[in-house]
Amino acid sequence: MNNTIVAKLISMEDILAAGCFDVSDTIQIIEDALVAYKNGKVLLPDKISQVFDTKTQNRINCMPATLLDERVCGVKWVSVFPGNPVQYSCPNVSGTIILSELEKGYPFAIMDGTFITAFRTACMGAIGTKYLAKNHCEVLGIIGSGEQAKMHLITIKTVHPEIKLCRVASRSIESEKRFVQQMQQRFPDMLFETCCSDYEMASSGADIIVTAVSCQAPLLKARTIKKGAHYCHVAGWEDELEVPLMADKIVCDQWEAVKHRTQTISQLYKLGRLKDADIYSDIVDIIDGTVPGRETDDEFTYFNSVGLAYIDVAVAYHFYKKVLSRGLGIDWKMKSSNFLEQ
Repeated sequence: MNNTIVAKLISMEDILAAGCFDVSDTIQIIEDALVAYKNGKVLLPDKISQVFDTKTQNRINCMPATLLDERVCGVKWVSVFPGNPVQYSCPNVSGTIILSELEKGYPFAIMDGTFITAFRTACMGAIGTKYLAKNHCEVLGIIGSGEQAKMHLITIKTVHPEIKLCRVASRSIESEKRFVQQMQQRFPDMLFETCCSDYEMASSGADIIVTAVSCQAPLLKARTIKKGAHYCHVAGWEDELEVPLMADKIVCDQWEAVKHRTQTISQLYKLGRLKDADIYSDIVDIIDGTVPGRETDDEFTYFNSVGLAYIDVAVAYHFYKKVLSRGLGIDWKMKSSNFLEQ
């Protein structure tokens, strides 16, 4: 009897070396996965979330999903500790993804999930701008200056290469300057403005607004949003309750997953100020043409993504195949004999 189990250990360095940092390619994988789920080709059990502090929202999530056509089951173990950047000068999200095949049920890959989570999140935000932002956007306003802020600039600029100006506002002027220094090197064709922690300056007059912050506070003010803007809501409570209430279209990655969480629109739902009928659609219904996306230049569109396990699994499996084709990763012999024979 063959008892050998060998899994591939895949680091972030392996993922990057395999050319996985490809925005257009990953956006296509995500869109395909969203359509597959809608067509019943994905199993998505409930996420298990262990919240250790309701005030800080420090938590560790266990997120399983299965891609039926690919015969791949995966799980992401991800920690979210919003205070990390300020308290420990380290990212607030870390993750690991395990992939298993469905013939014997053996794991075949154990992967870094931190980069996948950050990149997937930003690509989902960019998908929102693809279908909901105006065709010609010149000004991007970002509240936050950490890894998610940078990732969102990279992915949104790929979808909207016409963007000319990025304004950034953060809790410290130093972090804004670091953001500009790093992103100016990547996008020399763009202008950048630091806002000296003035969040209203960042969002005023912007065609696309992104809030990528680890705090829980209404930083985005409704009065700063211009007609025709698109708002990309990344995490929890980031905007005034009035912001979604003034939107012409509210779109989610999956409203049923969002409604019971801590997002701004989740709070409105719990307060009875927002109902199921007030949600325009999930993004997949726009992707597959069931409903139109943006219809006029005057619409204010609001996109809220909460993160879906099957997207992480789909992206991880796609990256796994790229890493394997490059001969990267490390073989880990998890089991080679019967333990009773030892």
